[in-house]
Amino acid sequence: MIPDIVSSLRGSFAPGAHSELRAQRSLSRRVVLLSGNLVGNTRSDSQGVSARVYRNGVYGFASAADLSEAAARKALETASSNAEFLDSRVKPGKGPLPDIPTGSLPPQADFNDVEQKRYLDFALSLDEYIKEKYPGLASRTVVATSDSMEKQILSSDGYAAHTLAPRSYVYVILNAVTEAGMPVEVFQPFGGLGGFDTVFTDPARLHGEIDKLHDHLMKKREGVFAQAGMKTCILSGLLSGILAHEAVGHTVEADLVLGGSVAGPNMNKMVASPLVSMTDFAHTAFGEKAPLPVYVDDEGVLAEDAELIRNGKLVGYMVNRELGRHFNMRPQGNARAFGFNDEPLIRMRNTAIHPGISKLSDMISQTEDGYYLINTNNGQADTTGEFMFGVTIGYEIKNGRLGRAIFDTTISGVAFEMLKTVDMVSDTVTWASSGFCGKKQPMTVGMGGPELRCQVIIGGK
Repeated sequence: MIPDIVSSLRGSFAPGAHSELRAQRSLSRRVVLLSGNLVGNTRSDSQGVSARVYRNGVYGFASAADLSEAAARKALETASSNAEFLDSRVKPGKGPLPDIPTGSLPPQADFNDVEQKRYLDFALSLDEYIKEKYPGLASRTVVATSDSMEKQILSSDGYAAHTLAPRSYVYVILNAVTEAGMPVEVFQPFGGLGGFDTVFTDPARLHGEIDKLHDHLMKKREGVFAQAGMKTCILSGLLSGILAHEAVGHTVEADLVLGGSVAGPNMNKMVASPLVSMTDFAHTAFGEKAPLPVYVDDEGVLAEDAELIRNGKLVGYMVNRELGRHFNMRPQGNARAFGFNDEPLIRMRNTAIHPGISKLSDMISQTEDGYYLINTNNGQADTTGEFMFGVTIGYEIKNGRLGRAIFDTTISGVAFEMLKTVDMVSDTVTWASSGFCGKKQPMTVGMGGPELRCQVIIGGK
């Protein structure tokens, strides 16, 4: 863990101003095998300090790529000088930020930063298993990776914390060719919170999951195109999760609300079926630790769950301290920065739709004609809530039974309209946490949800 270089500087905070000081180290490790050939082998280490000072509605910011007490002191002095300069020129006159609870949290547990050979050996073992068991593949890719953000956070009014968030994943991509010569592909990430040596103890433990992935590929190889149009679809937890994040979550980030997102005029209105509730969870969700827990944000705000939709009604936004004052909402720990030289932005943490009471088997058996959409590889949405997501694994539903696999397709719609058509919600939640959110700067996030039965536009023939 990085040494404590910020606690001793509490007495250096400028009087009459809100001040934040952050020391940070970010690590990334990655090995990529393509059909047994090593095509990627990287390790990166970024570290430094930053300071941000608020005066009357303006922030001064400064950073340095030096993890030392002297650099932290200099950054704090520079940020304070910048804030004074901006205040003298802009003169916003907004006064101090509202008070928040103060305190401190104990440091989180450290992790073992294993040598690069550990990643390579694990990837090679999985690649050999795939090669020997499934020789007919057109190609195969195995990626072993991990990253972490370690932060020391100190603010003039708020919580102090030493946080550490390692996560480790293995990605498996399998490719085949149909009889007509069309390439088909399936993709699956495995892993989660923790160091690589604790998340992945034995490559053989992934063999069964790889077998399931290969089974999807073989069915997809014999698949059909979806019939285009508005269809009854059951979205898996992975798809309801990306919907929660991309098409709803971003619209209720307060800075985007100010920018004109669809959530602005819809506060306290029905934006979904009464079966739909949604929360941005801080560190615990549905009685278990969230995929990427956040305990204190980079403004020193103690993290709490941010309720967004309750029984179909939009009831809240995600705010930072400044916009919490603007919207008269309590900040709940959504201000997060990716790199040491990034300023905190309003970001999601673990955003999910709540489970319901239906069984997936009943949802399928009660669908005469539709699709069960399982996996996605990408998605995009804008602040109107209009979305389009790729679907890489899916199946027809005919007369209440799963039918043929379908080729890659897309689903699209407007989130607040599509969610109003939800008529069944499953009783289980599936999480995804292997990617990055790309709002101005990357950020690790978790997203999830239950299966949803709804009406959505699907692409195809």
